[in-house]
Amino acid sequence: MAQEQAALLLSRQLKELNKSSVDGFSAGLIDDDDLFKWETVIYGPPETLYDGGMFKAHLLFPKEYPHRPPKMKFVSEMWHPNIDQEGNVCISILHEPGDDKYGYEKAAERWLPVHTVETICISVISMLADPNDESPANVDAAKMWRENYEEFKKRVTRTVRKSVEEL
Repeated sequence: MAQEQAALLLSRQLKELNKSSVDGFSAGLIDDDDLFKWETVIYGPPETLYDGGMFKAHLLFPKEYPHRPPKMKFVSEMWHPNIDQEGNVCISILHEPGDDKYGYEKAAERWLPVHTVETICISVISMLADPNDESPANVDAAKMWRENYEEFKKRVTRTVRKSVEEL
């Protein structure tokens, strides 16, 4: 029953996204027969280091969606404090709902069933523009961001160029 409701909700979101374009990203199914696996292309936010980039990512939804968050993983190479070496996105709204056992995040900052593919992608775009180096998924990128910003910029520029070449 939960899986059927999740599929219905994801189907509605797909129709909405296909009806109206949203700035900053595009999204669709990886395979037309599986509503639980999506591919997105996140466009690097204007006037940021990621400007001009087109980064592919996968959103994998659990059968319990919207009560549990999807996982988001970049398949394009990324260099960012909040994206680990394997491409996994570490952002509050994709963390399991409820209180953070470490007290770092408030429950309201974590996953809520009102989130959609659109709100997730917009949050990731915002994260690209404004990294959180206090809680990094990629410690090396966070350290470079803080201690050697010029080198960080060069690394991101290479990543942006590569993302365009791969599409």
